[in-house]
Amino acid sequence: MSPERLLLITLLLNLGVMAAIAAVVVRSMAFRRYLYLETRDLRQKLMLALFLVFPLVAGVFIRILVPNFRAADLSLQGTLLMGLMGGYTAGFATAGALGLAAAFGAQQWAALPVLLVAAWVGGVLRRSAPSLEEVWAFSPFIDLELWRWLRNRLDRPFRDWQALVFATVTAVTLLQIEVKRLAPARIYAPEPHTFWIVVAIVATNVLALAIPIKIWNNTRIEMLLEQQQRLLVQARLDELTSQINPHFLFNTLNSVASLVRFDPDTARVLIVKLSNILRRMLRKHDSHVPLREELAFIDDYLDIEVVRFGPEKLRVERDIAPAAMEIAVPSMALQPVIENSIRHGLGPKVEGGRISLRAWVEPAVNGTGPMLWLEVEDDGVGITPGEAGASGHGIGLSNIRERLRVFYGEAGKLEISSVPGQGTRVRIALPV
Repeated sequence: MSPERLLLITLLLNLGVMAAIAAVVVRSMAFRRYLYLETRDLRQKLMLALFLVFPLVAGVFIRILVPNFRAADLSLQGTLLMGLMGGYTAGFATAGALGLAAAFGAQQWAALPVLLVAAWVGGVLRRSAPSLEEVWAFSPFIDLELWRWLRNRLDRPFRDWQALVFATVTAVTLLQIEVKRLAPARIYAPEPHTFWIVVAIVATNVLALAIPIKIWNNTRIEMLLEQQQRLLVQARLDELTSQINPHFLFNTLNSVASLVRFDPDTARVLIVKLSNILRRMLRKHDSHVPLREELAFIDDYLDIEVVRFGPEKLRVERDIAPAAMEIAVPSMALQPVIENSIRHGLGPKVEGGRISLRAWVEPAVNGTGPMLWLEVEDDGVGITPGEAGASGHGIGLSNIRERLRVFYGEAGKLEISSVPGQGTRVRIALPV
């Protein structure tokens, strides 16, 4: 195989090794935490550098110890990358580690000053970027319409940040090649014999910057989307928990006012239960709570409703499996269902009715994990076909359905069955 072809294969392998390193380190939560910070202290910069220093130093020693395998040595590209992503401190730390590894491993002492220059260049590029988003948007493809790029930027290339990256990477690459020509035993660098090989080396170094940035930026975008999704769900949950039915509050206060004269003890109990509900509504809450805590909230809510309607018109039955009490459930998952049963199921019924609340754990079946089932059933007027909420599209039920989708994907279920004139049953299935 000719030296030129072997060098081109080595350059391609360089890109593969860089992509592999970038894909592996980004799986670490600690690395992501340091990488995606907009500002870092000294410790955070050094910790960020360490994640790349270890595989890059290993690549230097692999190149030294394994004859004719140079694709693992990414010293120049890794130093430029760390200077660009981490700033001067992270870049100089990476350059120092890689330069000393080459010096002590193969007496290549010229590598250290070249890598320090590369670290400085990476730091300059980071400081000169218009914004951090510009760094994340770096791409080896300047513009698909080359003529438009030439027309807009050729007269002032150094005022365009991405063009500046191309220029500085080219300059550092040429510096390394020239030092290799002057002191061949004191530094490792590709040895081009034609102009097009030089172009290939420069393009490889640019791509070696762009590939990990793209990999890390994709992960960053996924994290931002997940964060936005969590914020959206939390906002919907906050909206749901902050929406106490005004009629419920009005009727409860009326009940308290009427009880104050002839049954002050019951009025006092109602006030305490109402304050518990308000406290639960107003305090900052978690997205999930133990079923035991959710049921305590439901008990306060139902006790008030029983006093309002009278025990002869609103009967509550509970059948809760002890194994289900400590399982985490989405906060406020049952209250909208029970409120719908009272308002729409039993409210129009003159003689009132019954609400049954059940919870049980279904063992794992056919490879699927155990499921927690929550069931609310009433013997009210039921849902007529086409009525709002018949398929779970009411405000409260839609909120629950959306949270189940986000939290559990396809595993979370909300099932509604109703017979007009006989009642409605709502089941919620949650993976344990």
